[in-house]
Amino acid sequence: MAQQPETPALTVSLTSPQEREWAETVPASGWLRPWQEAVIASEISGLRITEVLVDVGSVVTKGQTLARLSQETTLVDLRKQEAAVDTAKANFSKAKADADRARQLRPSGAISDQSITERLTNERTAEASLKAEEAALESQRIKLSQTVITAVDDGVVTSRSANLGAVVASGTELFRMIRQQRIEWQAEVSARYLPRISEGLSVEIDAPNDHPIRGKVRLVAPTVNAGTGRAIAYVSIPKESQPRAGLYLTGRIELQTTPALTIPETALVFRDGLNYVFTVGADLRARRIRVETGRRNNGEVEVIVGLDESAKIVRAGGAFLTDGVLVNVAEQSQ
Repeated sequence: MAQQPETPALTVSLTSPQEREWAETVPASGWLRPWQEAVIASEISGLRITEVLVDVGSVVTKGQTLARLSQETTLVDLRKQEAAVDTAKANFSKAKADADRARQLRPSGAISDQSITERLTNERTAEASLKAEEAALESQRIKLSQTVITAVDDGVVTSRSANLGAVVASGTELFRMIRQQRIEWQAEVSARYLPRISEGLSVEIDAPNDHPIRGKVRLVAPTVNAGTGRAIAYVSIPKESQPRAGLYLTGRIELQTTPALTIPETALVFRDGLNYVFTVGADLRARRIRVETGRRNNGEVEVIVGLDESAKIVRAGGAFLTDGVLVNVAEQSQ
């Protein structure tokens, strides 16, 4: 009896390993933190909050009014001090006029030396008193300006302690803000990678919305945590990414670009704890080849040992094949 021809077990598509330039990466994980926080506090004591103009989440600009304190007592003190300055100016004008007359009469001897000395002394005393009162007036103006609480920089308000009607003390924190809305990733990395990590290296962070965030290393901490053997790399993040501070994320720091022989991840078959691919030769039979893998990126995996660029491998569906089985090739791509 004639032997029946063997039927192909599966129709497969083939591909070849590709030589690519891939960045070598360092795994890292850490918290998203503000680049810098600004604390906005009261500089004056004993005044009541009369207006609160912003809340948590408000985006503010440098110099923008955030809150106001009562000004009644400060304005009264200011007017009293303005009157004191006017009095001091009048006293100084009188003392100066007396001193000028004394200086004019000195050569004629019409006035005693004691009287001349007294008038000149009164002039200097009146001048000093005027300067002191003017300084006190400037101090009162500063106090009046401190009744208006303003933003020290552009940013976003992250906390508000200011409550309408509360009487504040000097140094009381009223608001806290993230300067310039800048968030950075404080990535912890193993100390053994530190000699290879430097400012300006590219970073990819795995975001919760599955859209990776790209950043740059801004600074590498000069010390290593003695307990964990890890150091922190501070990674700047573009403001348009808008991640939320407080998230714990993982990512990768790209060290340098090196060649990689890559295949689609779908070509890998994982059996008994090992990685395999199926190659197809001219006889259209699938052969199982063990491979060692390395880096992974965008659906591709690096093959370190087991293949070369001339191999024809099954792109997908290898889990349904056995070693030596006949297959039908649907298409072949390079």
